[in-house]
Amino acid sequence: MERELPEQFIAMLREAVGTEAADGLAHTLATEAPSVSVRINAAKGAALPANAAAVPWEQRGFHLAERPLFAADPAWHQGMYYVQDASSMATGALAAMLAERYFGENETLTYLDACAAPGGKTIGAIDALGSRAFVVANEADKRRAAILAENLSKRGSADTAVLCGPAQRLGALTEVFDIIAADAPCSGEGMMRKEAEAVAQWTPGLVDSCAQLQKDIVGGLWPALKPGGIFIYSTCTFNRREDEEVVRYMADELGAEILDIDASAFPGALKGDCGLRFLPGRIQGEGLFLAALRKSGEKAEKNSRRLPALPKADPGMADFARKVIESPENYIVSGSSLISRRHAETAARLTTVKGIVRLGLPLGETKGRDILPSHELAMSTVLRPGAFPAIELPYRTAMSYLHGEAIQDMPEGTPKGFVTPTWLGRPLGFAKNIGRRANNLYPDALRLRMQASQLPDNPPTVI
Repeated sequence: MERELPEQFIAMLREAVGTEAADGLAHTLATEAPSVSVRINAAKGAALPANAAAVPWEQRGFHLAERPLFAADPAWHQGMYYVQDASSMATGALAAMLAERYFGENETLTYLDACAAPGGKTIGAIDALGSRAFVVANEADKRRAAILAENLSKRGSADTAVLCGPAQRLGALTEVFDIIAADAPCSGEGMMRKEAEAVAQWTPGLVDSCAQLQKDIVGGLWPALKPGGIFIYSTCTFNRREDEEVVRYMADELGAEILDIDASAFPGALKGDCGLRFLPGRIQGEGLFLAALRKSGEKAEKNSRRLPALPKADPGMADFARKVIESPENYIVSGSSLISRRHAETAARLTTVKGIVRLGLPLGETKGRDILPSHELAMSTVLRPGAFPAIELPYRTAMSYLHGEAIQDMPEGTPKGFVTPTWLGRPLGFAKNIGRRANNLYPDALRLRMQASQLPDNPPTVI
């Protein structure tokens, strides 16, 4: 079905990229289906399938010929892979390039994804920077922040925080972050072949209002960036009002240095005077504008401001962590959450911010004499193998567990208490074995809504 694009939009495209490129892009947006790609979670042992159609700028990403029913795949629920547009994967790749250029190889980094939901670009930063970085993900909308927290839980890193509130307020964290990324709210032009609403809602007025909001966001965030720090600005739009003009605002009004991005690292991207454009038809992905800027000044060796104290560990939680966490000496327990010693200072500074959804890795909650382990712990990459008895489930039973049903006919000899139902050796969550059956502890909000009759006989083959 061909989509009818607004004439004013096409005129704005021609202004941004030239007539020939604009007309080709408009044809692609109007007539072609969106691409489908995923990124694997190497931290959980996932690998690219043989003969995968790799994303050129992301070694963990590959394209799919068609969109499978991801919800029918236990591996998707486990966080073994994440569905992400190939263009969006460029943000993490750029973060890795800039970290290598401007920061020491073993230097501890603080990274803020200021407009983060649903979480793909945050996951890209975690993958790109590894355990050296503490990654903070913020989302203004409460419902989208919950989705963000869910997706980061599936990724499994303990070195993260999730916040909910306007991005601009984070400027109060003066000179805390080495890298700030803002995939700013925009008019959504790059999503026009994925979402009919992106076509229906587009007006020049929307573009103008988004451009003003974007300037408010980047201006509000700027104080939170350390001197010498990097700001990665992106949108899923094509027009110059929301792209080059915002970057120029940062240079002219905030004193930012616009950095050159090596376009050869992103085959097919169109290089402009302020950044790169990823245009459907030229690349196998959706629309993206990507720019990088640097804050002037020398980076201070140490933040001299007095640190707030992290909350003390809840009773019994530190002992619980020692029993179930891989390399527990590398972590501290604050409240009921696990925090890397390496990033304790950053975590402490974040306690001054309103709207904390999650700080570090939630371990669980005390229930009488027991500690009820959290779903985030089951999904994490720091859970010690063998910390809980594992119960391997066949496909249909795994899906019924994800649906919220109890596990019947437990294997003889399974210890009573908390167990981890697994699919292909990786945890799906927790259950509590009471003898012949195990009660389901999979979180209500995450439970699969599909009925058994809607499931295929076998899971989709994605990875």
